Amino acid sequence: MKLSLSYSPQYEYLKSSFESIREIFAGDDHSIHKARNELKVITLDGIKTVVKSFKIPHILNRVVYTFFRKSKAYKSYYNALKLQELEISTPSPIALIEFYESGLLGESFFIAEFFDYDFTIRTPLLEPLVDRNQIFKAFAAYTYGLHQKGVWHLDYSPGNILIKRTESGYHFSIVDINRMEFRSISPLEGCENFNKLWASDEELEIMGREYARLSGFNVAVTIAEMQRCNNANKRTKNFKKALKRVLKGDFSMPA
Repeated sequence: MKLSLSYSPQYEYLKSSFESIREIFAGDDHSIHKARNELKVITLDGIKTVVKSFKIPHILNRVVYTFFRKSKAYKSYYNALKLQELEISTPSPIALIEFYESGLLGESFFIAEFFDYDFTIRTPLLEPLVDRNQIFKAFAAYTYGLHQKGVWHLDYSPGNILIKRTESGYHFSIVDINRMEFRSISPLEGCENFNKLWASDEELEIMGREYARLSGFNVAVTIAEMQRCNNANKRTKNFKKALKRVLKGDFSMPA
């Protein structure tokens, strides 16, 4: 068993916890998300953290992630460091831990400080908050700021955009950042980054007007492009869901 460990010097005192993270994670029951990967809120020596355990890849991907590509945990950790350099909020990265068995990547973990947020962008999309329009405008401005700094979040979906109300407005923070690119982004291309919100045309119009105001791009084109990309994503997702039902032999109509 080989252990690969990365962390900043300020967390040296947590090294023993990092080395025992598999046992600590398995023995903790504070899970906040469990699907392909699992997240748990775990306090390590007085620091409230979120520990993300990545599913062990199948054998082909174990080879790929060992020799040809960086692991998802690796990209989560180093993308977080890059975001910090750009002064973009994401839960502060603490450690990257990878375990290798028989020379191939096995379990891997990403540890970050717990971010005490109030809700995600999903809440104003689903609930009639009194300030939802202000939130949408602030979110559009925040997204424009990301694009200005060359940050393209490939999984910019509602659950990955955290929001905390502050005295001056709203503080946004992004998570699930292993799939991310750092490059130049045009205003037209930036419209596509709103496509995973499952927002209504009216909600996208609010966001689009603010994004166009800040970017100087044509308002009508911005709104139309956001709506086009959003609707295209919905069609793709619905088609995939329908195809899965057919492959499972379920020919009933969705509710």
